[in-house]
Order: sequence, then C-alpha cells, then structure tokens
Amino acid sequence: MLDIKFLRENPDVVKENIKKKFQDHKLPLVDQVISLDAQRRDIIQETEAIKAANNKLSKANGPLFGKLKKCADDAERAEIEKVIEENKEKVRINDEREKALDTDLAELDRKIREIMYVIPNIIDPSVPIGKDDSQNVEIEKFGEPAVPDFEIPYHTEIMKWYDGIDLDTAVDKVAGNGFYYLMGDIARLHSSILAYARDFMIGRGFTYCIPPFMIRSAVVDGVMSFAEMDAMMYKIEGEDLYLIGTSEHSMIGKFRDTLNDEEKLPYTLTSYSPCFRKEKGAHGIEERGVYRIHQFEKQEMIVVCKPEDSPMWFDRLWQNTVDFFRTLDIPVRTLECCSGDLADLKVKSLDVEAWSPRQKKYFEVGSCSNLGDAQARRLGIRVKGKDGRKYLAHTLNNTVVAPPRMLIAFLENNLNADGSVNIPKALQPYMGGQEKIEKK
Repeated sequence: MLDIKFLRENPDVVKENIKKKFQDHKLPLVDQVISLDAQRRDIIQETEAIKAANNKLSKANGPLFGKLKKCADDAERAEIEKVIEENKEKVRINDEREKALDTDLAELDRKIREIMYVIPNIIDPSVPIGKDDSQNVEIEKFGEPAVPDFEIPYHTEIMKWYDGIDLDTAVDKVAGNGFYYLMGDIARLHSSILAYARDFMIGRGFTYCIPPFMIRSAVVDGVMSFAEMDAMMYKIEGEDLYLIGTSEHSMIGKFRDTLNDEEKLPYTLTSYSPCFRKEKGAHGIEERGVYRIHQFEKQEMIVVCKPEDSPMWFDRLWQNTVDFFRTLDIPVRTLECCSGDLADLKVKSLDVEAWSPRQKKYFEVGSCSNLGDAQARRLGIRVKGKDGRKYLAHTLNNTVVAPPRMLIAFLENNLNADGSVNIPKALQPYMGGQEKIEKK
C-alpha cells in the first residue's frame, strides 16, 4: 500500500506506474482517492476547530460559575445563568456535530483504505515492462539442463514404481481432487528434503521458526490483495481465521504493530509449515498429479530490514534457493517478473525455475519478492532509529523449497535408466545413508 501523502504529492507518478502494470482501469482511482483525502482533511480541520471552540466555551463557563456563587442580585444571577446555559447548548450542538463528523471520517477512512489497497505499489526501475508472464525475462541459468536418452514418464508414474503415491484413495474416498497420499521412500524423500532445507537455511544464518498455520483477517489484509485472498485462502467457518497459503503470511504477521530497534535489524527467519490453497482455475496435464494441489508443505524465508538494505537482501534470498537446488543436482534458472506479472504489493520479484527433462523446459519452484514498505504500512511494522526517528521497515520473502512439487524436478533430474533415483550426497544423511531409491 502506498503512502497517501506520496500519492497526493505525486499523482502523475502513481498513474504512470499503473499504466506500466497495464491496469488502466485503475487510473480514475487516483483522482478519486485524492478527492476523498481532501474531504477527510477538511473534516479533521473542522473537528479540531470544534474542539478548540468547546475548550474555549468550557473555559468561559469556569469564571461564570465562580461569579454566580458570589452574586446576590437576582437579575444579574439570571443573566449569568443564561450565558452559562447558552454556552452549554453551544457545546452540546458542537458535540453532536463532532459525532457526525467522526462517523463521516470513519466512512471516508474505510473508502480510502479500500482504494489504497487496490492501487499498486511503485515498481522498481529495474523491473522489465511487460503485460503478463509471457514477457518475463530470463536472467541466468545455473547447471546444465540435460535430456537423457531414455524416456522419462510422468512424475506420478515414477512415484508408483516405488509404491510412493496413492491418488485414487485420496481423491475418491478421503478428500477429493488436489489431495494425495505419499508413501514409503517417496514420503521419506519428501520429509528429508524439508529437513535438509531447514538445516540449509539455519546454516545461512536464518532463525528457524514453526509459525501458526492459521491467521486472522487483519493479517490477511496486511499481506495480500483481496483478489489473491479469494483465489487462494480457505476460511474457517464461523471464526475469524484463515488457513495459511504460505508461511510467509504468519511470519510477517509476527511483526504486526511493532516498533523495532534499528540495531536489531535485520530479522531473518526461515519457517516450516503446511500450506493450503484453493488453486482456482488449475487445469491441464501439468495440473494433475502433485503439480497444483490444495495441500503441500514448504520451507520459506522472510526478512524484515532497513529500506536501504532490501535490494541486497533480495539478491541474497533468491541465491539461497538457487544454491539449495544445485546441491540436489537440479539445474535451475532465474526469471525476472515483468511489471504486468507483479502482484500489486510487490516492488520487484524473481522466480526460480527448475529444469524438467521430461517437458524439456523449466517450471516454477520458488518466488522471491521485495515488497518495500507496503506490507509494513498495512501491518504497522515500524523501526526506531538511533536518532529516535521512526520509519517503516521493508519486508521480503522467498521460497526455499515446496515439495511435493519440487519432487517432480528431483525425480526427473536424478532418474536412472534402470528406474532407480540417485540421492545426492547432501541429502543422504537425511535418507538414512541411502544412495539410491530402487524400483520395486
């Protein structure tokens, strides 16, 4: 969310940013919010004038009460009492007006907040301009993408070789589409990857955390747009709680309404959680199996830092994911998200994509985002500097790994012609020393 003062003083900059994101339908919102903000400031000014007038009237009545006690003349007493009552009536009328203004102000605040939540954040100058994800820009490849001389089956077929997945029971009898059972070596592989990811990030200096798996609406409003919420999150019926779609939300929510000492920054946290997503509109061959699902587990990383440090942390975060995948012998590439593909809260975003030998292309396995001070403004995450100055923090997040989707890349890139799967050295301690998973 933008600073209303910035929008008021730079409407053309905000409008140009909206155009760069190809959201021209939002252009009228800028003038609309400026008009509402002017009304809001007029109300505040009138309210302050009323308070000053009431204060003056109250002070005027003080001496009159004292004079009334000493006065013996009936006519003079009557005149003093009349003035006192007139002042009281003026105060009463002013109070009624102030209450009405408070109601109007609350309604204006609501309307302004709704609009400001919709107006996109100012994108970083380095972000490529493009309408959608087809215009994202490849930055760099890591590792050599290879296609073996034997056929690689669809990932669920590979998993079935090890009795590692049961989709039919999950879909037909237990939970429905988008759910699954992982079994045996595949289930162990799934858990081992998460355990390794945890230790990998701890080794990078991040503090490990297991956060709440549900969050209140106030946190939801602070971390995402309404459109994202509707497309992603499951609400708990009858309660002000949502199942998290990613642990970054409850992790950032940890800092809601806090004033943090500048000397303690940055906060670097890595978290494990299950995640729950509606995945509206998922379809096609790559939406089957465990590619797009309603339930998965994830290792995440978040940073809360000083504004001047957020570009450096952005580069560190995505590099962590690249390094993690390379230790598992999976080629990856980084992809800069263009302006039209950026969520409204984001200043800059980069996807990490893993190589799929079966599809002969890369697919997304992680997303790194710098949100500037947008989330901090919504959630009230402030910093107190050494000089006593208070300002908003910057927040960033990135995926370390999100199995079971990541298992697709792992199995395809480590598959042998005989149907066995190599276990990279980094993962072997978490697999009981196994060097391979053998076909049943």
